[in-house]
Amino acid sequence: MTASDPETFQFAADGAFPNSRLPVLIYRRLDLAGTAAAAENAFAANNWLGAWRDGIFSFHHFHSTAHEVLAIVGGGARVTLGGPSGRTFEVGRGDVLVLPAGTGHRNGGSSGDFLVVGAYPDGMDWDLKRGDPAEYEDAQRTIAGVPLPDADPVHGAAGPLTRLWRE
Repeated sequence: MTASDPETFQFAADGAFPNSRLPVLIYRRLDLAGTAAAAENAFAANNWLGAWRDGIFSFHHFHSTAHEVLAIVGGGARVTLGGPSGRTFEVGRGDVLVLPAGTGHRNGGSSGDFLVVGAYPDGMDWDLKRGDPAEYEDAQRTIAGVPLPDADPVHGAAGPLTRLWRE
C-alpha cells in the first residue's frame, strides 16, 4: 500500500442496514483534508459536489440515493461504519472516508472541534434512512440504481475508487 492507497472495508447487510457490495475507502492523513476549503476544492475538481460543513449524525443512518465522501478537517471522532453490528474507527484531521450508498455510519463521540466536509458525486441528492426493516427492500432497490461515480473524490478519474468499485 502506498500513501495514496486507501484502506478498504466491507460490511454485510443485516436486514436493517443494507451496506454495499462496494468497499468503503478510508484515506489517512491527506493534505487535501487539511482545511475545509481545500477539501471542498479537491472534491469539486473531481466532480463530487454539493459540499457541506458540519459533523456526522450521532445515530446510525445511511443514504440510499447517493454515495458520500467525508473529509475530517478538524478534531477527531469514533465513527461506526456498517450499522450497529459494524466496526468503529478512530478518525482525525486529514482522514477521508468514501461511503458507497447504503453504508451505515454514525458518530459515536467526537472532540469539540470536530468538523467534516461532505460531498456527493455529481451533486447527487441524498436521503436519510435510519435502518427501519420495513424500508429495507425498497432501500436495496434504490441503492442498486445509484450510478458509480466517474472519479475518485481524492485522486480523480485514475484514482483507486474507479478500479476498486468496478472490479
